[in-house]
Amino acid sequence: MSTPVMQTGNIVMGVANLDRLMPMHLLVDARGLIRHVGPTLAKVLPLPDMVGQSFLRAFALRRPRKIRSITDVRENEGVKIHVRLHDEHATQLVGTAVCLPGEGMVLLNLSFGISVVEAVARYGLAGSDFPATDLTLELLYLVESKSAAQAASGQLSTKLRGEKDAAVARAGSDMLTGLANRLSLNEVLHRLISRRMPFALVHLDLDHFKAVNDTLGHAAGDHVLQEVSRILLEETRADDTVARVGGDEFVLVFPGLTERALLLTIAQRMIFRLEQPFDFRGEPCRISASIGMVESTLYARPVAEQMLEDADIALYASKYGGRAQATFFEKAMAGGEGHAAGREDVILSDLADGNEAAV
Repeated sequence: MSTPVMQTGNIVMGVANLDRLMPMHLLVDARGLIRHVGPTLAKVLPLPDMVGQSFLRAFALRRPRKIRSITDVRENEGVKIHVRLHDEHATQLVGTAVCLPGEGMVLLNLSFGISVVEAVARYGLAGSDFPATDLTLELLYLVESKSAAQAASGQLSTKLRGEKDAAVARAGSDMLTGLANRLSLNEVLHRLISRRMPFALVHLDLDHFKAVNDTLGHAAGDHVLQEVSRILLEETRADDTVARVGGDEFVLVFPGLTERALLLTIAQRMIFRLEQPFDFRGEPCRISASIGMVESTLYARPVAEQMLEDADIALYASKYGGRAQATFFEKAMAGGEGHAAGREDVILSDLADGNEAAV
C-alpha cells in the first residue's frame, strides 16, 4: 500500500508529520478498513498490526447512537464521537472525524479525554507519546510531581476502580455488537418480575446465517450481526432491552407491552427488514429470522427461566412452520413433544438443503 498523504487546498502533509502532530489518529478508507495508525494509538490497539483490518474490529461506536458505521461517521463529519476499544480494558476514547478529498478517506483523531492518567499507566505511555503542545503533558508532569507514596496509593486506587468498571462493562455487554448479554438480560428479567411489571419476551433466531459464514467468511458474519443489532435497536424503544444470547440468537424484552397485535406488528417489521440483503464488500448477505414470543401475563407468577424456555418453544414452532414468521407461545405447546418435533424437522430441513444440522 502506498503511504497515505493528507492534501487539502495548498497544504500537503505526509503521514510522518501527521504522526507528530496527531499521534492518536487513524485513517480509514471508504470500505471501513484501517489504512494508517498514529504511533501512540498503535500502542493501545488490541492487535499489534491493525492496518488492513476493519475499524469495527478494533472499536465499538458508542455515541451518538445514530452512528453505527464508517459511512455514518463520514456523513456526520465534525461531530464528537465516543468509541470503545475491543480490548480487556474496554477503554473509552473520544474524538472527531474529517473527510479527506479524493478517495473517501476519513481522518479520525482520538483522545483519552479525562481518563488519560489511567490510560498512560495502563498502556505504559510516556510524555514522548504525546505532541509537545498537548495539555496532557502538563497533566502528566503534575501527577509525576507527587510523592512516591501518594502516587502509588492513587494509582492503585485508580487501577482497581478502573478494572472494576471495565469488568462490569465487559460482563454486561456483548463485545461484537455492543448489545446487552445474557447476564444483563437476566438482571432485567428479574427486576421486571420482582416489580410485577407486565412485559413481553421475544426470542429471535437468524435463519440462513450459517450459510453467510460458510460462503463469505466470518468477517461477513460479524458484519451481518452488527447490522442486525442496529436494526433491532431501531425497531425498539429506549426502555426496551435487546440482548445477544448466542451466535445468532437474540432476546428482546418489552416492558409494559403485552398487546399481541402490536407485538406481532413489531415482529413482522423486524423480519421484513432483516430479509433485505446486507451488502458486504459488494456481496449480498441474505438472511431471515424466526421469532417466538411470550407475555408475562400468561403466568400467575412469572419465572424468567420458564418464560425463556416457552419463548424457545414458540421460536421452534416458527421454524417448523416454515421460518421467517413469528409465533406466540400457547400453554398447549408446553407438552414438550411439539418442541422436540420442531427442532427435529428444522434439522432435517437443513440437511435436505445441504447445510449442517445447525439452526
